[in-house]
Amino acid sequence: MQKFIETILIGFSTGSIYALMSLALVLVWRSTRVVNFAQAGQAMLSTYIGYEIATRSEVFWLGLVFAIAAGALVGAGVDYFFMRVLFKHATSGPAAVVAPVIATLGLLGLIRSVVGLIWGGDLRSIPMPVSRDGYTIGDTTLPFSPINTLIIVTVCLVLIAISILFTRTNLGLALRASAYAPEIAQLAGVKTGQTRTIGWAIAGGVGGIAGMLVTSYNFLSPNSLDLLLVFGFIAAVIGGLESMVGSVVGALILGIGLTFILNYVGTSLTFISGFLVLILVLLIKPEGIFGSRKGRRA
Repeated sequence: MQKFIETILIGFSTGSIYALMSLALVLVWRSTRVVNFAQAGQAMLSTYIGYEIATRSEVFWLGLVFAIAAGALVGAGVDYFFMRVLFKHATSGPAAVVAPVIATLGLLGLIRSVVGLIWGGDLRSIPMPVSRDGYTIGDTTLPFSPINTLIIVTVCLVLIAISILFTRTNLGLALRASAYAPEIAQLAGVKTGQTRTIGWAIAGGVGGIAGMLVTSYNFLSPNSLDLLLVFGFIAAVIGGLESMVGSVVGALILGIGLTFILNYVGTSLTFISGFLVLILVLLIKPEGIFGSRKGRRA
């Protein structure tokens, strides 16, 4: 019973980080209909900037703030200087669908190369604000530590903030209108181009948080966030690319499920199990658990 509870807790912590990457992917998808595979590169770049600040100042929270700011700036820059130009030249036909996806993959490789040139390929770690040692109850040390608690609390705060932004503010209304019906939003006076850039900036900031949290109990390298991108994308598809709620639920389901496989079956099946779950969901409900063919959900 103890192992079961520990597995749930660790799975919830892991799924929480997947939820951040999944949410970032959904935010971009809803505004541009593009799966941003460069999100891992953007998160990695902002995490390296956060790493520099955190190690020089020895203050994790200061590094986190800089990572969020850097992620937002990079996300806004990618949309303004890269995606807008691309959409102007690929407005219709198959190119309008395929070109942006290929472009984000190319951008991912470019960012990796730049990061490799600046920081090299050595593994790096970020000083933590809390202990990585598991909680001790009597003579038993749990695999669940204060850093896991910090991850869950941080993710919950981020999700609450984004939920309030999208449901209680004019900016959130503009973001939803621009994503759902851009032509009508323009007629209503919404500057959809600027609003879309803000959406990319928010997604970039969320990616920066995800990168810093992953690095908090792992090592940072130019390829360290690739797995986070893969599982974040799987979680987004499982929950439904149209639904922010679905992206979070899908991530938690995936995180808990993979942790059960890791603890009760073995490490060899962990990676492939994520894709098996994805295939199963696509066969049963292709639009995702929270997806809908008739319309979008917040």
